[in-house]
Amino acid sequence: MYYTSMFFQYMGQYFKTKFQYRADFFMSFFSDLLAQAVNLIFILLVFNHTNYIKGWNKDEIIFIYGFFLVPFALFGAFFNIWDFNDRYIVKGEFDRILTRPIHSLFQVILEKLELESLIGAVTGLIIMIYAGSNLGLTVRWYDPIIFLIMVIGGTLVYGGVFIALASIGFWSDARTSIMPLMYNISNYGRYPINIYNPIIRFVLTWILPFAFVGVYPAAYFLRKSEWYMYSFLTPLVGIVVFSLSVVIWNVGVKKYRGAGN
Repeated sequence: MYYTSMFFQYMGQYFKTKFQYRADFFMSFFSDLLAQAVNLIFILLVFNHTNYIKGWNKDEIIFIYGFFLVPFALFGAFFNIWDFNDRYIVKGEFDRILTRPIHSLFQVILEKLELESLIGAVTGLIIMIYAGSNLGLTVRWYDPIIFLIMVIGGTLVYGGVFIALASIGFWSDARTSIMPLMYNISNYGRYPINIYNPIIRFVLTWILPFAFVGVYPAAYFLRKSEWYMYSFLTPLVGIVVFSLSVVIWNVGVKKYRGAGN
């Protein structure tokens, strides 16, 4: 209850801050929509030259992209820790975090809320409905429940990977990080995994499991039975990756030397 109360208090402060600068707030919505439109246009352009890619048609790949946008939007809203190294380690703000009686990771996440990113989830649902109607997909009564579980699993995968990367800052106080590179790698999860060579498929499944954000869970709703095993592993992989990231974070906090050292 204490953490729930703190969450809503941070949310209240977030909205007060954002609505002081309404133009910036709504421009963020527009920029997110523009980025999503560019990626969708890229997919459409690819299918101007071919009807299938490794057995996947245009609407199936558009559906995967739409699904990918939902956990990606939740990740962007609640795990916006791109500048953790620079802001909290190099500039010393993590010392302030440690003076408060609440878990440090929870504080950092709430200080970096970016709820305007949730527009991506709405866009993703619209894209899924569009592609699903073209494919003639039917919705069974339990599909929304499975969808929610899959989305949470994919969000935890994303959050876990980037929390682990942020934790590197406890051992290295360099301003630069590998997060931009990892962000680019994560985009591979929005496309069918079998279009890549075996090494990339293995990495995206078991090392950096971004395939569990997009293609694997989406395959369930596309009725790709050969991928069902991976689809149902999505929540488990999400829990494992996120739990490991929290362990790495906690170990890193113990290694933190402080801004004055």
